[in-house]
Amino acid sequence: MNIKQYLDSTYLKTASQAGLSETENNIVVRNAIAEAISYGFKLIMIRPDKVALAKEMITKANSSLLIGTVIDFPKGTSAIEIKIKEANEAIADGADDLDFVCNYQAFKNGDVQLIKQEVLIATQIGLANNKTVKWIIEVAALNEKEIIQLSSLIKNVVISNFKEEDYTSVFVKSSTGFYKTQNNLPNGATIPTTIMMLENASPLPIKAAGGVKTYEEAIEMIRLGVKRIGTSSAKAIAKGENTTNKY
Repeated sequence: MNIKQYLDSTYLKTASQAGLSETENNIVVRNAIAEAISYGFKLIMIRPDKVALAKEMITKANSSLLIGTVIDFPKGTSAIEIKIKEANEAIADGADDLDFVCNYQAFKNGDVQLIKQEVLIATQIGLANNKTVKWIIEVAALNEKEIIQLSSLIKNVVISNFKEEDYTSVFVKSSTGFYKTQNNLPNGATIPTTIMMLENASPLPIKAAGGVKTYEEAIEMIRLGVKRIGTSSAKAIAKGENTTNKY
């Protein structure tokens, strides 16, 4: 198994979130991209304003590294028009994967029609441009019933509106890694939430993001059936080392 091809190496902090200047944070982003190229990871996951930089570096290195970015991050509460605008800009800059934050708050409030609309329209845009689309459902904000229902809803929208050959390009993803939980509870993928997603989103693939920090944890997720792992610990996982990174 080439575990590196499951890893979406992730750096999504803004300068202020990282406690750095813009210049310092840009250096961190450049280093993350260079590391992902060097280690042969599947993808580098970065903020939308860094996509063009990644494209430039990857092209210069003649690398096959994919570029992923987040849309309507981290809360997902923007109107579909905003999501579309951000997605089109990311596509123009060279993104390969578009990780949309689902409006999980609207879902919790019972607005199922809004979720169906944004999943349909945004997925259409991604697939029409030959991009991989991922829907972040933010498992830490949902109870078990809601995780099951939202995973199923996304699956049903995709199955009802797209061809079978498209299914592998539309993921359900666990987490942003930025959700604030109470009592220090996990804010990312766990074994129970991942199993629920796998059971209810199939045949759509699953991306486990947040909380996977060791080689053993990554292997366990892969054995469960996840196809991608989002982590800021990709280097440590690939080398079998421990890490203190939280995402």
